[in-house]
Amino acid sequence: MSDTLTSNGPNGPKPAAYTPPEPLTGLALVLGTLCLSLATFMNVLDSSIANVSIPGISGDLGVSPSQGTWVITSFGVANAISVPLTGWLTQRFGAVSLFTWSIVLFVLASILCGLAPSIEWLVAFRVLQGLVAGPMIPLSQTLLMSSYPKSRAGTALALWGMTTLVAPVVGPLLGGWITDNISWPWIFYINAPVGVVAAMLTWVIYKKRETPIRKLPIDSVGLALLVVWVGSLQLMLDKGKELDWFASNTIVILAVVAAISFAVFLVWEFTDAHPVVDLRLFLGKNFFFGCLSLSLAYGIFFGNNVILPLWLQQWMGYTATSAGIALAPVGALAILLTPIVGKKLNVWDPRLMATGAFMTFAVVLWMRASFTTQTDLGFILIPTILQGAALAFFFIPLTTVSLAGLGPERIPAAAGLSNFVRITAGAMGTSIATTVWDQRASLHHAHFTEPLVQDQGAFGAFVAAMNQAGLSTEQAWIQVNRMIDQQAFTRAADDIFYASGWFFVILIAIIWIPDRPAKFKHSGPSSKSGPNASVNPGSSAAASAAH
Repeated sequence: MSDTLTSNGPNGPKPAAYTPPEPLTGLALVLGTLCLSLATFMNVLDSSIANVSIPGISGDLGVSPSQGTWVITSFGVANAISVPLTGWLTQRFGAVSLFTWSIVLFVLASILCGLAPSIEWLVAFRVLQGLVAGPMIPLSQTLLMSSYPKSRAGTALALWGMTTLVAPVVGPLLGGWITDNISWPWIFYINAPVGVVAAMLTWVIYKKRETPIRKLPIDSVGLALLVVWVGSLQLMLDKGKELDWFASNTIVILAVVAAISFAVFLVWEFTDAHPVVDLRLFLGKNFFFGCLSLSLAYGIFFGNNVILPLWLQQWMGYTATSAGIALAPVGALAILLTPIVGKKLNVWDPRLMATGAFMTFAVVLWMRASFTTQTDLGFILIPTILQGAALAFFFIPLTTVSLAGLGPERIPAAAGLSNFVRITAGAMGTSIATTVWDQRASLHHAHFTEPLVQDQGAFGAFVAAMNQAGLSTEQAWIQVNRMIDQQAFTRAADDIFYASGWFFVILIAIIWIPDRPAKFKHSGPSSKSGPNASVNPGSSAAASAAH
């Protein structure tokens, strides 16, 4: 229900006193939890389901797999840009209306993705999908917490958190199976029935529980600058390899536009009365270094998570389904350990927990750095399973460190800004990882071909043997090149895994710069507000882990 506007103030009309609705009960509570969980599940699922489908999508649309990764990065960047707008949009349209429309538009965008006739159209529709998806996860939390009494807040967050952790397990499996047995557009079409049910239930149950509506000013200049610099930078990273980087005028122009718009953005946001992003939050030591370590680590993690299924399908002969099986177990230990981490936040130092997570990430990546073309699925699964433990001790502690010491009134803006930086880092990490992978593969390919050039006799004997096996000379050359490429891309992936492991070790130093968060009495939103009160890190971290 909207409140009645009564008087004007410096920030726009002042609303009348708003009384939060009573918690839901009975069947309404069950259905409300179900529809909110369905919407969250659909959103998170769509962030992971495409990872194993990239080779299928790129092959069907006639582009390279590296170009196919634009399907992932475009969604991430658009989603990151829309997240900081959630607060303003909620006050402008109401939480229930905004959430319902986000689901409906997400479904429409998903259908358009499935119908896309080219990579350009698919990327455009993924941008639309990412933009409308931004408010869904934070608003699902908001509506869920209003549905339960404060005494049951922990139960509500546990249900919500399990949804966001299960989706990344299901995503690769479901995406792989659909790609292999039906066709890749159906990884988007499956959102339609889920979204329709979620939207209908949400509107029926929550339409009378609308939040207050206010016409607040929006920082349109800051928003435009944000879109320009983030979009230009991401385009530069995505197309850099294809256009030979700074040898291309297009890349130079994109770099200049990104740099200038970013500089103007910083000045504008620090001086505007109603900034779209509150950059002053970065003046706090805990938020700056907590957000920095979280985002850099997430960028490295996400980039490596995109490289792995690409390597498995392109060079190891895995189907999309088997690649999904290799990725899915990452959520197993995360599901088991996340509740323990939430309970121990008040006992263990979050910085120590994050340190353990980073060391586990490093070990996982160093194990992957030993992968060869002979590595079997059993060995590939071991670091994947261990990575789940690192995820559990990664997001929640670093979210707690980042938001520590902030007053309740600054928590929403801080959480939104942290998510924006993290998601943007994930998209850029993907572009950087795929570019470096190709560059290192080219280097290894050159090294592998040097002995063949120097020893023409041995190479000629090999080709002759292939001829005797029934292959023409041209087919023999193709076979040799394929074998060299397989080794080159495997070694290049190992290089990335190895270097990324050391990056995690280096990032440990950043974790210890912030102060240890003050202890709090309760980890849910029912705790008292105050400078040292809990910021409900578990729920924010669950969403981060899912994405």
